[in-house]
Amino acid sequence: MNWSYWLGRIFFRGLFAICFRWRVYGADHVPRKGGVILASNHASYLDPPLVGAGLPRDLHYLARESLFRFPVMGALLRSWNSVPVDRSGGGAAGLRMILDRLLEGGGIILFPEGTRTVDGQLQPARSGIGLTVVKSTAPVVPVRVLGTFEAYGRRHKIPRFRRVSVVYGRPLAFETLRAEAQVCSKARLKEIYQEIADEIMAAIARLEPGAE
Repeated sequence: MNWSYWLGRIFFRGLFAICFRWRVYGADHVPRKGGVILASNHASYLDPPLVGAGLPRDLHYLARESLFRFPVMGALLRSWNSVPVDRSGGGAAGLRMILDRLLEGGGIILFPEGTRTVDGQLQPARSGIGLTVVKSTAPVVPVRVLGTFEAYGRRHKIPRFRRVSVVYGRPLAFETLRAEAQVCSKARLKEIYQEIADEIMAAIARLEPGAE
């Protein structure tokens, strides 16, 4: 954890504690080291720092590629382990960088829904996260953020001080589907991507504060 990330983590932990009365559940479910995918629902710009601040390890984040064009912003994002991706969060270069970070033992936050919810409800998962899971060997930890839509959802121009929580679930294993993906047809492969994405989203939906 470099000094910039460390300072950012302290800042956001203080912000969430003082302004949003945050609660963290199940952080011990996340491996302290080694590659891991944290798959979270997405309701607000608050979600990435909330998921990251709840853990003692540093994580890697996806950030819009255009943001890296600004020298100061780009340097800050890189110091916070951000991965530049195109607007859709995909692309071969972005996927390669994500997989490289996982192989190097990094943890990375992904949002199966692809974008922030418009109504506060969980949205269907896109197949992209299934592709990432199949191409990697990292465990997948489902994560649910609560209260961030009310605090700073799409309809809010400025944040409101509402209680927020982050719940980390037990790691999911996809060894069987990963093995099948190595030998199946292209049509079945697409089904596997979506099947994994749907399973992750279902696991996220089951997470509740304090539940084991």
